[in-house]
Order: sequence, then C-alpha cells, then structure tokens
Amino acid sequence: MFAFCKPVSSKKRFLPFRSLNEDFSFSLYEKASALPEKDWEAISKKNTIFLEKEFLKIVETGEYTKLMSRYVIVYFKGEPCGIIYFQIVDFKAGVFGNLLDHQVESIRSKRLNLFEKYIDSNKDEVLLRLFTCGNNLVSGEYGFLFDKKISKDQAHALLLKITDIVSKEEKLARTISAILLKDFHSPLMPTELFEDEGYSDFFVEPNLIVEIPENVDSVSAYTALFSKKYRNRAKSIFKSIEGVEIKYLNKNEIKLHEKELYKLYEGIFEKAKFKLIKLPQNYFSSVKTIYENDFTVKAFFHENKIIAFASSFLMPDKSLEAHYIGFDYELNNQFNLYQNILYAMLDEAIKNKRTKVNLGRTAAEIKTTVGAKAENLICYIKPQNTISKLIQKPFISFLQPAKWVPRNPFKEEGVEK
Repeated sequence: MFAFCKPVSSKKRFLPFRSLNEDFSFSLYEKASALPEKDWEAISKKNTIFLEKEFLKIVETGEYTKLMSRYVIVYFKGEPCGIIYFQIVDFKAGVFGNLLDHQVESIRSKRLNLFEKYIDSNKDEVLLRLFTCGNNLVSGEYGFLFDKKISKDQAHALLLKITDIVSKEEKLARTISAILLKDFHSPLMPTELFEDEGYSDFFVEPNLIVEIPENVDSVSAYTALFSKKYRNRAKSIFKSIEGVEIKYLNKNEIKLHEKELYKLYEGIFEKAKFKLIKLPQNYFSSVKTIYENDFTVKAFFHENKIIAFASSFLMPDKSLEAHYIGFDYELNNQFNLYQNILYAMLDEAIKNKRTKVNLGRTAAEIKTTVGAKAENLICYIKPQNTISKLIQKPFISFLQPAKWVPRNPFKEEGVEK
C-alpha cells in the first residue's frame, strides 16, 4: 500500500505533502506554531483540549530536560484527513532502578544482572529514548485522529507506516530505543497488522470513570444514591475537612501560589511508580492563561496555607478531566485530603452539568468508593535495540495494574444497606 515512501534526509523530511501513494501524503512539523491552523483544526475540531494547537504549544515549550514533539498532518488527495502527535522522551538510567529491583531475582539473567550494575553506576546517563504516539503528560487516546471517512483499518495502516517513517528518520540524528503507542480503550484492529510490525500489546493501570446520573444537581444528591455504609463514610470525609477553605484560584492567584502548588505536586510525583516527565514550575499558570474558563484550580487552605489542590479541565465533550493534584501527605489522614479532592472533582462536574468525570489512573480501589468504574487501557510497544529488548519484559511487568478490589458504593435495587 505504501511501498514507495522511504525515509529521507533531514532537510527534506519537513517538506510538505510527502507522498505515501497516489492518494495519501503527509507533512511533518517540529513546532506547534508552524502547524497550518486550518488543516490541523479541520481534524481536531477542538474535540479534545489535549490535541489543540494551543495546549501542544504549552507542552512543547515547557522546561523539560528531554522532550521533543513531532506533528503530522495526513492528507487524502490534498485534503486533511488525519493528525498524529509524537513525543520523543529521554530516560536516564536511574529511572529503571526500581523496575529492575523487582525483576532481576525472578528472571535470573546474567545480562540483566550486568545491566543492573551498569544502572547503579550510571544513573544520570541517558539510557533509553522513547518515541511515543500520544501524550506522556496525560492518560488517554491523544495520539491521533482521523476523519470518519477514513476506515479504522486504513487509519491504523497509515498510523503504522508514518510512525515507521518518522521514527527511522529520527534515528538518523539520534537513537530511538523503542516505539510506544499509548492508552487505547480497545485493541487496535486488525490485530495481525500490529503483530506483523513487531508490536506487543499490554495493559496499564485503567482510567477510573464516574458517570453522573441525570437529575443529580449536587454532591449531596449524588451521595444520596449510596448505600448507608458509603453515605456515612462520605459524611465522615466531609466532616473531616470542616475549617478548611476550598477556593478557586484565578490566573494571578495561581502565579502568586505557584511555588506552593508545585511543591505539593512534586510530593505526588516523587511517589509515582514510574516517573515519566516532570512538569515545569510554571505549568499551572501557563495553562490557566490559555484556558481561563476551561481549566480550574481548586486550593484547600488551612491556617492561610495551601495544603492540597486539584486541577481539572472542562472538556468539549461535556466531560470533566481530572488533571494534576497535590496534597500534604502529613495532613492527609487528618483531613482525608485525597478523598476530599475526589469529591471536589465530582462537585466541579455537577456544577458545570457534566455527565462524566475521568479521575485518571492510580488509586483505583479508592476511586471506586466514590462511584468510579475502571476503563481498561491498552498500549503497544516495539523495541528498537538491544537495551529495549532486554528490559521489555520487566518493563511491561512493572507497569501491569496491581491487584485491587472494586467497590460499589451505590444502593442495590430494592435493598438498603
């Protein structure tokens, strides 16, 4: 289908309308600012903030140590029919320390043991360069969109071919260790297309989604749908935060409290299972400047000090997307900060008449106690060199969802518990 398109030299790769075959072509860009707005938005149609040109500019210009973006517009007979977003991220050797701590003993590989010793003595050296279709800062399907006129099978064939071309061209200037296609709600079809290209699929921690029932106009109306056990638990959670002021922060207030917010965010980041990309310090104020009405930051004040915060997006599809949070771990038990943050997200969604809340991944069991249900996420990975082949199995194993027990806080029909 695309036999005539080959990787080209660095200078030519950014020429517009590079031919894939007689019908399809694509254009590659290094900067979001260079994207032809009309063509990009013809496909994105502002259906999701995370593929909007303005948001991608924020990601691109952040103070990340090693993150580069690539943007592709796909054309069918000269008209835009798809967009693809790539990130190139460097990982230092130290990132993989925890991963191997859990895997070396069970694998008992001489090469892996030598690799672990290498990591211990070279923690600050770049070990792996990951070429990702999608956004490593958010969870979900934010790597590509195609016009409905393009069939899914055709879209996936185009995705794989363009991913292959662009990643190989990146290898001319720098080594790509692995390719990752991230966070799909269902398997990409046809399965054999991805298998034949050398991709392995694996599950990561699920997204936790809350559906807001019709006619629910407040958090108290929402928790009234709970069984007695969970209603009482919710009341106890709300009571624990009495005396704490919850306040929306405007753009200027976010800038004023940026250091406090960032310190609380850092506390969460440092406890993450796998530390991918750290936000720049001005991230929250930058996003608020662009999305003043659609991005909210709620701060929890105790004795004139911020002890927690929750940020979220009001998405174009009438859902609420929980974004980054932060809280003081030492005060978490006293004020039930984490669970109050979850209820603050629900409150925000209900006030804005949203029908769905995406609470993100991690802490799945706790999130189900406020009514969330798991939505599986599938990723695809393709190793490109010896190092990535060596760590693929322990890497996938490390990212597997931990065992957890889903809870159901709602009343069963005809039963009051």
